[in-house]
Amino acid sequence: MTQPTKQFIFWTPRILCILFAIIVSLFALDVFNQDYEMGKTVAAFLMRLVPSFLILIVLVVSWRWEWIGGILFIALGVYYIVSAWEKFQIVAYLLISGPLFLIGILFLINWFKHSELRVSH
Repeated sequence: MTQPTKQFIFWTPRILCILFAIIVSLFALDVFNQDYEMGKTVAAFLMRLVPSFLILIVLVVSWRWEWIGGILFIALGVYYIVSAWEKFQIVAYLLISGPLFLIGILFLINWFKHSELRVSH
């Protein structure tokens, strides 16, 4: 495996996870369109950032233990589908759970290729 391929395999799930957390965080901004008082706005904003914080916590775990991260990201995708079942159209499930499944699979690939990827780091 070439060095650029190793770096691509190593960094792709990490970068995708950070980008996904940023995108999910954007959904929290809609709280500022509400007519809440300042304290309630801040509380609502922080509550809407919980999914992003959760994604970032799983990323921290995944950075060290790829297999745990892979399982957790897939579990988050399944959890979203189960908890939001019949509330949204299929596109919503694909847009939220799809990236979680992809990131989880990529972290599992990192774990399977661990010895090859770590040789040059």
